[in-house]
Amino acid sequence: MAATPHWWQSAAGYQIYPRSFQDSNGDGIGDIPGILSRLDHLADLGIGFVWLSPVYRSPMVDNGYDIADYRDIAPEFGTLADMDRLIAEARARGIGIVMDLVVNHSSDRHAWFEAARTSREAPEHDYYIWRDPAPDGGPPSELQACFGGPAWTFAPEVGRYYLGFFSPAQPDLNWQNPALRREIYDMMNWWFDRGIAGFRMDVISLIGKDVDAGLFEEGPDLHPFLQEMHRETFAGRDVVTIGESWSVSPETAPLYCGRDRGELDMVFQFNHVVQGWDPVHGKWKPRPFDLPRMKRVLNDWQAALAEDGWNSLFLSNHDLPRHVSVYGDDGAHRVASAKAWATALHLMRGTPFVYQGEEIGMTNRRFADLSEFRDLETLNHHAAETARGVSEDDFLAGANITSRDHARTPMQWSAAPGAGFTAGTPWIGLNPNHEWINVAADRADPDGVFERYRRLIALRRDHPIFVTGHHTPLAEDHPAVLAYLREDARQTALVVANLTSAPAVLDLPEELAGTYSDLIQGGAVTLDRLVSLEPWEARALLRES
Repeated sequence: MAATPHWWQSAAGYQIYPRSFQDSNGDGIGDIPGILSRLDHLADLGIGFVWLSPVYRSPMVDNGYDIADYRDIAPEFGTLADMDRLIAEARARGIGIVMDLVVNHSSDRHAWFEAARTSREAPEHDYYIWRDPAPDGGPPSELQACFGGPAWTFAPEVGRYYLGFFSPAQPDLNWQNPALRREIYDMMNWWFDRGIAGFRMDVISLIGKDVDAGLFEEGPDLHPFLQEMHRETFAGRDVVTIGESWSVSPETAPLYCGRDRGELDMVFQFNHVVQGWDPVHGKWKPRPFDLPRMKRVLNDWQAALAEDGWNSLFLSNHDLPRHVSVYGDDGAHRVASAKAWATALHLMRGTPFVYQGEEIGMTNRRFADLSEFRDLETLNHHAAETARGVSEDDFLAGANITSRDHARTPMQWSAAPGAGFTAGTPWIGLNPNHEWINVAADRADPDGVFERYRRLIALRRDHPIFVTGHHTPLAEDHPAVLAYLREDARQTALVVANLTSAPAVLDLPEELAGTYSDLIQGGAVTLDRLVSLEPWEARALLRES
């Protein structure tokens, strides 16, 4: 790492899912004016930048991840003028706006695709991935889409099939076409010129795919394309770039974000998420949580990027369930488990990301039946899983743990009808527990979840050891406790968290016994070798080396 950290290394990110954050006009859909009205909440939390899920013009088949115009705003979210105001008002509070870049695919309503399907001779035709029919007239392969169903869709106007790796409404862009890449880079620079602070790049590891070889993730041209993108857009700009990849490993991560690679600043990886999935049924049949297994993954990533590259730290986002319901205890110990996981994660080496609502300990919602879900992935996979013999009750049980809709229920601002999110009917059902789990109630509690997040964000900002210090795991096989050291030439920080609902004891190495400053509660604390921890108790302690 450079001697002087980049601004985004000591900052905390916050993801906003605009549809569910704050509705300003009573139509039940969150919008940009609503976000503007809540910027002070983010400033109070100490957020350095906001990752904004897509607000571009879109038919919303996949809630905005199917983009019809990269240079316009969806009317339900507002206008370009609203967006410019958001960028400016956030900047005035010291908060950057990071846009979601979705360029593995576009919407099938994008002008490029509408032109592409009119004629094989249209210049835009080669902006997408086409194949002729198989000898029997069917699709060129049996490839299945990520959201269920065939990945190939026939376009009768041109007599060919196009690839929609996620869904037919999301045709894949052909990154082999230089004109397409130029269009994308021009668009990115257009947003930079409007003042955004960077991009989070959706499934960016797919852009270098070799379809005929069946190589989709981390294909042969991925890194040359990212290096070209860097030269054409990021070089010389003080921005942050974050690439999402479901395939990146501790071994390949430095290729994305190594200091001399000229590609990205960090990657979102999901190894710590998929360790809890069933080998056959994946997320729809989650395995019981195993803390040592989770720690091994987190520690592997800390080691992999210890000297070069940078970690992103997160447990929740718009594609994942509420982590307090998966890894914590969302009943009697909801507040304590939310604070314990936040403490354990935020003080590792990397940039922490807060997903809207986790700063008050929001939980999964209980969906009564399939009709209450809105997520394209959940609805499409229901048919596939039941065809495999999974019962309706078993599928619903899995979806009630892992569906993406858990993260998409409206932000719970107050106990009022509509949860303070809307004066109308929300686009997806509220979690009934908003009557007692909400921003107003939590912020009124001086020992609440919000206050713990605010304290942790301030610790990283004020104590360089939590940004640049070396990370050393402790008690890696302990079944209940996650513990580690952060160390630099001047100080040693000890972080310990009991991540269970029962008391636990940690046996420290003898050299770590002694007196520390308590960074959470304040004052001094003296540790013996045996440290007793209450259920979901987490400590962050500091001493001079």
